[in-house]
This record gives sequence, C-alpha cells and structure tokens, in this order.
Amino acid sequence: MKRLIFTFLITLFATNMNAQSIFGKWENRDETTNEVDSVIEVYEKNGKAYAKIIEIMDENRQDALCDKCSGKRKNEPILGMNILSGLKKDGSEWSGGKILDPKNGKEYKCYIKLEEKNKLKIRGYIGFSLLGRTAYWYRKDS
Repeated sequence: MKRLIFTFLITLFATNMNAQSIFGKWENRDETTNEVDSVIEVYEKNGKAYAKIIEIMDENRQDALCDKCSGKRKNEPILGMNILSGLKKDGSEWSGGKILDPKNGKEYKCYIKLEEKNKLKIRGYIGFSLLGRTAYWYRKDS
C-alpha cells in the first residue's frame, strides 16, 4: 500500500512539474481567427531553450520555404526550422536569445515567460523590449 501511495505521489509531482515548464509542444494561433496555424516544440539543449516548428496546419503550406529569410535559412523548409534559439533562464523568464518570424524572415531579440501553466508569452523586439510585439502560444494537449 505504501508503494502505491508513493508511486501516486511521484506521478502527481512529475505531472505538475511538467505543466509548469516552458518545454513541450505549443500551438501558435492566428491573431485574427484564433485558429491554430502551427505547432512549435520548445526544448532544452545545453541549459538553453530552443524551439522548432513541428507541424503546419495549412496543407498548402506544408512544403513552404523561408524565401524571406537570409543567410543559411534562405529557401529552407519552414517545417522543422528552429525559430527560437539560445534563451537562458533568468528568474521566471528565459531571455538573451533570438526568435525568427518565418513570415517576414526577420530575427528579433526575445524573451519568453510562462504566463499560466498552459499559456506562454513570447516578446520579440528590436533594441529594447518596449519596441516590439507580444504573442502567446498555448500548450498543446498531448
């Protein structure tokens, strides 16, 4: 009986910890229609946060290339592309990295923060964070 209770508590704790993490799969929603347009996976590598597009909902955009990107990303497939790189944990935020907007090919400084257990705030900006744009990603149900 003690083993069963212990297993239950460990499972509950692990589930709760995962729900409080920025890591996992997130839905990016269209700002005007609020429909999911892509799924992004945020993952950790060497203590930093990264994210890549793992699903594009529009069947006509499955093979889309980043034609507005520059450098090594120019004309690379958007599906599978890393769009978030090098963020370090700083208190409740992850900052110091960059985010790519594949729609316009531009890269911005950014920070991300878990607003609620299923809502991630992404702030992209030029210069300092007052000059930028905020988007929200919503945790994808597994």
